[in-house]
Amino acid sequence: MRLSLRFLLLVAALVIGVLAGGNFPQPPGATARAAGASEPSDPPPIDLAGYNQLLAGYRGKAIMVNFWATWCEPCRNEYPMIISLSKEYASQGLVVIGVSLDEDSDISLVRHFLAQSRPDFPNFRERGGIDANTFLRGVNPDWHGTMPQTDFYARDGHLARYFVGDRPRDVYVQAIRLILAVPMGENLRKDSGAEGE
Repeated sequence: MRLSLRFLLLVAALVIGVLAGGNFPQPPGATARAAGASEPSDPPPIDLAGYNQLLAGYRGKAIMVNFWATWCEPCRNEYPMIISLSKEYASQGLVVIGVSLDEDSDISLVRHFLAQSRPDFPNFRERGGIDANTFLRGVNPDWHGTMPQTDFYARDGHLARYFVGDRPRDVYVQAIRLILAVPMGENLRKDSGAEGE
């Protein structure tokens, strides 16, 4: 009896220790990295319905979504800037999301890239098996697949601006300030703000 009581107390102490350590499940779809872990988990797949649901979950916040791939050199080159902007504007309410357009067969490259980059925002990967154009056009009817693409959503949920191809930091800052400046109740002028291919 005394041995089983000690065993139960040990198990209870371990459970309490785990809970106190903050090892709680991450939000669905987030690229989770526990404190001290060297690699993030694989970014979960997302389809168009999941993408729209994700955006709806952040309604009321300004959102910047960066579409990237490991095979896209401009994407890799601008990714550190995306991370920096995420850190700089998070306290002002900016939500940043990454979406990889890599093939499922390249998941090890995606995993390695995210482990090296260490983004502080969730990343997803476009779910394979469907027509990629359906996903791209569903995200933005004007998008033809050129990357990187970064979309900026106003607090009311509409696509306020997007960039096709890489852009300098000051152009990103201008777009971020634009979507952060407009309160939820006000409409941002319906301007795609597309910046050439």
